[in-house]
Amino acid sequence: MKKFIYGGVGLLFAIITFILFYTFWADLIFDAHNMSYVSFLIGVSVAALVVGILIAPAIVRGVEKSADKFLASLFKMSVFDILCIVIGLVIGLVIAALIGTAVKNINLIGPFLAIILLFFCGYMGAVIGYKKREDFRQWINNARMERVERLHKLDVKKEKKEKAAQKTAPKILDTSVIIDGRIADIYKTGFIEGQLIVANFVLEELRHIADSSDPLKRNRGRRGLDILNKMRQDFEGNVIVDETDYPHIAEVDSKLLKLTQDLKGMVLTNDFNLNKVAQMQGVKVLNINELSNAVKPVMLPGEEMVTHVVKDGKEPGQGIAYLDDGTMVVVENGKNFIDKTIYVVVTSVLQTSAGRMVFARPKYGKDGEVGQLNEGVV
Repeated sequence: MKKFIYGGVGLLFAIITFILFYTFWADLIFDAHNMSYVSFLIGVSVAALVVGILIAPAIVRGVEKSADKFLASLFKMSVFDILCIVIGLVIGLVIAALIGTAVKNINLIGPFLAIILLFFCGYMGAVIGYKKREDFRQWINNARMERVERLHKLDVKKEKKEKAAQKTAPKILDTSVIIDGRIADIYKTGFIEGQLIVANFVLEELRHIADSSDPLKRNRGRRGLDILNKMRQDFEGNVIVDETDYPHIAEVDSKLLKLTQDLKGMVLTNDFNLNKVAQMQGVKVLNINELSNAVKPVMLPGEEMVTHVVKDGKEPGQGIAYLDDGTMVVVENGKNFIDKTIYVVVTSVLQTSAGRMVFARPKYGKDGEVGQLNEGVV
């Protein structure tokens, strides 16, 4: 392989020498029609071949060393640095090509000048590209930051529009939230804006519940109708009955979700299953129970409070109490204090899907007795 490379180097020398003498110098020394002209070209080419073969080992070693150094330095560079060098090299070669078209027509030295310009401009472009890599990096970072800021501003504007649309979007009430009744108080406070939509098929369901033979269901249905009538009086013009129906859909919940999608509104519900189904279908949901849990006061372990024990718990010795917002309080050793209002200390708080549970123990005073509200201070 080495001999083949050495021969290739010698042949390259011979070809270059032949072209140079044939193009520029031989016709100045000899007459083109003289046989010595041809002999001279052949002799010079053979001499160049021999010289090339003789110095080929040194050239190959020099190229190998230069290539090793180049690759070693190249491996130490980052991809970004190499990219800057390539960009600078391409720009230098383009400039050299533009200038070369003007100088290559100069007699004798024109082609050589074009080749020299090609190497010089390419080298200078690569060096400048490498030296200016930090400037390129800063320019790219600035462009990236500007793009991020622009996208952030667009996201903020989009979010503001979505929030504004949500505030004014119609709120479609389901049966459970009407019977619950808290929606009237919440709407009165202004936490919920927009029109309240009551579908006609929801009213029909309420009527069927109110006509039920079960006393509990009948009372719940009548309570829902009473609350709805009161809301129409208190919020005149904001509670609207929608006559839209979907005969091809059997279930009321499915009709409710379809109506919400058509009106581009939001469902107001207390139904856990309806909440999940709505989220799967991409329908926005406002759950009154989630709102209630969110606004409950935070109970921390070690906090003291007063509570009224109403019954015994599932575990032996436990007592059950309730806060004003309906939160269950499990009092350790509280069975002995049923129907009494006592001071307790919170031990832990458990958040469940059904709500919040507080675990506490009675607070004992210095005398070893549990403080009770009717006894004054602890």
